[in-house]
Amino acid sequence: MRAFRQVDVFSDQSLLGNPVAVVHDADGLTEEEMARFARWTNLSETTFLLTPTSDAADYRLRIWTPGGELPFAGHPTLGSAHAWLEAGGVPRSDDEVVQECGAGLVQVRRGLRLAFAAPPLVRSGPVDIDDLTRIAAALQIDEHDIVDAAWIDNGPGWVGVLLADAAAVLACTPDPRAFSSLDIGVVGLYPAGSDVAIEVRAFCPGLGVVEDPVTGSLNAGLAQWLAGNRLPTLYVASQGTVLGRQGRVHVSVEGDGVWVGGDTRTSITGTVDI
Repeated sequence: MRAFRQVDVFSDQSLLGNPVAVVHDADGLTEEEMARFARWTNLSETTFLLTPTSDAADYRLRIWTPGGELPFAGHPTLGSAHAWLEAGGVPRSDDEVVQECGAGLVQVRRGLRLAFAAPPLVRSGPVDIDDLTRIAAALQIDEHDIVDAAWIDNGPGWVGVLLADAAAVLACTPDPRAFSSLDIGVVGLYPAGSDVAIEVRAFCPGLGVVEDPVTGSLNAGLAQWLAGNRLPTLYVASQGTVLGRQGRVHVSVEGDGVWVGGDTRTSITGTVDI
C-alpha cells in the first residue's frame, strides 16, 4: 500500500479546480502499473513521486494521462509539489522546490501560492495553412475566426489559437473526432476592467482528455506567446467555466521568465493498492 492524495489545483474554492491524483513513494512501480492506475483514475493527470536521480532535485515526478505519459504538465507539477510538502518533504531551499521530470528540472516557488517556472518551448513559431485548416475543422469554426495562432509546445504538444474574445472561446463546440494528433489551446480576451484577463480552454482528445478543466502547461505557453504583447505581464486567466469549474491561473512575467501559479488544496487522503 502506498500513500495517496488527490489535490485540487488552480482554485481557492473547494472542488472547483482541476484534481490530480498523486501516488507517494512510487519507486518500484512499473510503467504498466502506472499507466493502468492513470487509466483507472480517469483524471486528466495522475502522478507518481519517486526518488530523484539528480542531486539538484528534491523529488522526481512521472506524469500520466489516461492515454500515456507526459514529460511535463503544469497542474500536476503544482499539485504534486503540494502533496510532497504536505507529506513532510523538506526541500533543499526554503523558497522553492525543485522537481525532476521528463522535461528536466522545474523550479516551483513557494509563497502566497505555489508557482512553477515555465519550461522552454520545444516548438514555437507560426502555424501553416494546412494545420490552420485542421484546427478550424476540429474547433468547428471558420478559419477567419482565428485571429492568430502559434506553436507553444513545452512538452504536451500545444498549439495556441487566439479568437476574437472570451465569448467566442466559451461558445466553441469542438469535434473530438477531428483533432487527430492536435492538442489545441484556445484563448480570448475579456473586456478591460474585468476580474480576469482571458478565458482559456484546452482540448487534447489524443491524450484521452477531451477538455482539460484547468491547464498549467498551456497557460505557460500562452504567456510566453502573448504576455507583453496582447496581454499584460501580470494577469489572471480563467479556465474551466464550460465544465462548471472556477479555475484561476496567476501568471507573471519576470525578466525573461514566466511563472505560473495557482491555489492548491488536498481533497482526498488515503492509501492505494496498485
